[in-house]
Amino acid sequence: MTRFSAILPDVRGRLSKARNLSDLTWLRVGGPADYLFQPADIEDLQAFLRDLPDVVPVFPMGVGSNLIVRDGGMRAVVIRLGRGFNAISVEGNTVTAGAAALDAHVARKAADAGVDLTFLRTIPGSIGGAVRMNAGCYGSYTADVLRKATIVTRQGDLRDLTPEDLNFRYRQSDLPEGAVLISATFEGPSGDPDDLHARMEAQLKKRDETQPTKDRSAGSTFRNPAGFSSTGQADDVHDLKAWKVIDDAGMRGATRGGAQMSPKHSNFLINTGTATADDLEGLGEEVRKKVYETSGITLEWEIMRVGDPLKE
Repeated sequence: MTRFSAILPDVRGRLSKARNLSDLTWLRVGGPADYLFQPADIEDLQAFLRDLPDVVPVFPMGVGSNLIVRDGGMRAVVIRLGRGFNAISVEGNTVTAGAAALDAHVARKAADAGVDLTFLRTIPGSIGGAVRMNAGCYGSYTADVLRKATIVTRQGDLRDLTPEDLNFRYRQSDLPEGAVLISATFEGPSGDPDDLHARMEAQLKKRDETQPTKDRSAGSTFRNPAGFSSTGQADDVHDLKAWKVIDDAGMRGATRGGAQMSPKHSNFLINTGTATADDLEGLGEEVRKKVYETSGITLEWEIMRVGDPLKE
């Protein structure tokens, strides 16, 4: 049931009522948002947030690659950036990308210009999510290369944030409440374009060999256990892997309804075709309980879970 129709501002973009979110997430589950707002441009987004009453919650959503929307949906205005927010530009070793630009596209365009952001190539999702989650792999993290992030505040103002403002941690950063990240600027090391593209091809091959890339998943389900620096660098003394403790707990391939912990990589939660959000989240909680019982380790979710359960 939607609640805000009488008080939402006029927009130039698209404002959809009771918009089902399941087709906007990689796991293909979830109920409707009260509203989905797709702004036409930055000014449209600024005006909407400025004029939106404070009592109306907002939730910025990327491409849904690291997200479970619960079956009851979301009592909020979900904001999803589109084509007006996906530009990529390169000047020297500086790469600026809109928050809706896909990580893989940014990595390829940077490589074309001889800038090494190759770690982004195999990360699912968009730049907004990469900054929000301090995404990384192969020993490199967003925090290593970010120079600034630009947001629209809940009051509709433009603001630049430094890495210090974002307070990067392992798979985490700090953004002001209700803010929408619209672009990020990176500085990467130089590299030969052919070498950079070859490296990315090798990374893709390795990913496809070890991860269930053809299944409906949301990437890694749980963060690796504690033992990481503020930028995400692993401490070798405590370099535990989530997949290993899941394996040790006997949960590789475990199922609940249409949800399964992938037999190929046990830290990937997959929708086999009929899963509900409750199946997926419930199986994840079963894994967390079993891992704690067998090892004393409390796994922390890497996938964001939002919204309300389905009321019976």
